[in-house]
Amino acid sequence: MKKMIALVLALMLIASFAAFAEGENDLLARIQERGTITIATEGNWSPWTYHDEDDQLVGLDIEIGTLIAHGLGVEPDFQETDWDSILAGVDSGRFDIACNGVGYTATRAEKYSFSTPYVYTHKVLVVRADNEDIQTIEDLNGKTTANSPSSTYAAIAEEQGATVTYVSTLVETIMLLEEGRVDATINAQVSIEDYLKEHPEANIKVVQVLEGDPVAYPVRKDADTDSLVEAVNEILEAARQDGTLAEISLKYFDLDLTQPD
Repeated sequence: MKKMIALVLALMLIASFAAFAEGENDLLARIQERGTITIATEGNWSPWTYHDEDDQLVGLDIEIGTLIAHGLGVEPDFQETDWDSILAGVDSGRFDIACNGVGYTATRAEKYSFSTPYVYTHKVLVVRADNEDIQTIEDLNGKTTANSPSSTYAAIAEEQGATVTYVSTLVETIMLLEEGRVDATINAQVSIEDYLKEHPEANIKVVQVLEGDPVAYPVRKDADTDSLVEAVNEILEAARQDGTLAEISLKYFDLDLTQPD
């Protein structure tokens, strides 16, 4: 019965989106006309977006991105790319939306339209296990960190006076940290916990937990994208109400992070 109700609601949403976009040359109308939504994602950041043992693209953002696509009545077209190309690609129109654990910030909101948040996470400060010099982010002044370029994590480190080495993956980040080539990293708590679950022998430790940013989906900031953002928000809210978002969060994080603290 629950699946039948969900199917009926999905069909009603598709019909309402089609009616909303009918006669308009906006992004939602173009997506539905071509039958696919182009989604930017890294594909190497577990548990958000990564490849499983069978090399299938999986993760929390892959499941929710697919949910959004089907809610719009189209198929997802995931395009894997480096982090520093994701937002630029959304801005240029290369991608319709980004599903990659993108934190909402006031600065980003000046340039991109965001969906409502779908999860709420924390940041953590991580050092090598034998490091006793760094206990809080205030200790990063004059130190070195590893982070993705243009990330909020890199920005925090730089604000604290650290020199940032730019990397593409979490695996590369941990390697530099364990080898002593950088002093620390700031990253998503769920990603570090997932890494430690897979690599309990890792020679790293968490020394500080920091408040995180709400995580949402960015699209190009333009009048032509308003209907897409509204449609995505309706799909996310329906998934929140019927428990689907919580189920996906529990599957990948072992926690329901779909509600603010």
